[in-house]
Amino acid sequence: MIAVLTAASLCTLCFGTPVVPPHRLAAAVLDGDTTLAGVVLTELRLPRLVLALVAGACLGAAGLVLQESLRNPLAVPEMLGVSSGAALGVAAPLVLTLSVPAAVQPLLALGGAALGGGLTLLAAGLGRSPSAVLLTGAAVAAALQAALLVLMVMADQLDLQLIYRYLLGSLSARTWDDVAGLWPWLLVAVPALVLCAPVLSVMRLGDEDAEALGVRAQRARLAALAIAVVLIAPVTAVCGPVAWVGFLAPHLARWFNPTAGAVRWLPWSAAWGAVVVTVADVPARLALAPVETPAGAWTALLGVPAGVALMRSGRRDRTAGRGGPGVAAVVRTLLNGRRTVRSDVGVGSSSIGSSSIGTSSIGTSSGGARKKGRQDEPPDGGACHTPVEKTGTEDAR
Repeated sequence: MIAVLTAASLCTLCFGTPVVPPHRLAAAVLDGDTTLAGVVLTELRLPRLVLALVAGACLGAAGLVLQESLRNPLAVPEMLGVSSGAALGVAAPLVLTLSVPAAVQPLLALGGAALGGGLTLLAAGLGRSPSAVLLTGAAVAAALQAALLVLMVMADQLDLQLIYRYLLGSLSARTWDDVAGLWPWLLVAVPALVLCAPVLSVMRLGDEDAEALGVRAQRARLAALAIAVVLIAPVTAVCGPVAWVGFLAPHLARWFNPTAGAVRWLPWSAAWGAVVVTVADVPARLALAPVETPAGAWTALLGVPAGVALMRSGRRDRTAGRGGPGVAAVVRTLLNGRRTVRSDVGVGSSSIGSSSIGTSSIGTSSGGARKKGRQDEPPDGGACHTPVEKTGTEDAR
């Protein structure tokens, strides 16, 4: 991960127009180089890199929170109406020609994301069933995307191009002001994530087991959705809905450390989210240069196949026993052991019966054993074959 992140960061800072050699990066940043290369590096490329790291970390952490709280690996912001609601909150004032300050856009995105997530939970019965939440969220996301299409029809040509690039998720022309707008939200979200991580581990057990351990499943699911909204909305306000980062990053964290829990997966999911967005921004800048493509198009193009492959690989690993035996394997082991015990007892009883037929002394000892087991029956004192066989059968039963 460190090697990939370092390579992607160097590509982001060095390549482009103009090209900045790696040995000049430190001098251009620290000495305040006033040349064209220094200005491009410090005012455009460096804030773009920092924004990619922060946005990816927020989306990766939000994806893990949603997947663990709903116990579904497909629970991503794009499938729950959160990203679509945030995009609708930012795009609506642009189409309706409303003058909105840049500082208010995160609030609009927050309101739209809360609207989308709230509609999902209300339609699914306040999150009583994780599967119902996911299916309802897909329907709500489709409805919000339809509203976005209506807005795009109403927009003029210039606004249409801006909305189109925004809806695909782009890091182009972002400055330090955009990066500074994310820090207040991170100060709220990071402590909430620290408190939420142990609860996510309990939520993996199921609603009934979580209730037995003192965790109210519905309230915990609402709190998880609120934390995800706080993480996703500011990023969507600045960059647009960068698609499927919240789907790929948690699966990468689980694939590299399958035996861990939500507490350890959370920081790794955030780190992998930062790596995914940073890597996707490199071809977004350089693949069709001098034309830039949205980074969200590359995350969706590469993230969905990679995430599906990781899901299939993780399923095979769990089937093979990687990360400890599952519940089904434990149940099968117990049942097989039970059958083995029954067969051993049956063989022992039949051998006792056959031995008692052959010799009277073994029959006498078996009669004594029957006397110890059953006080209401008198001892045989002899080799009575039929009672011994019957007693052996009853012991076997």
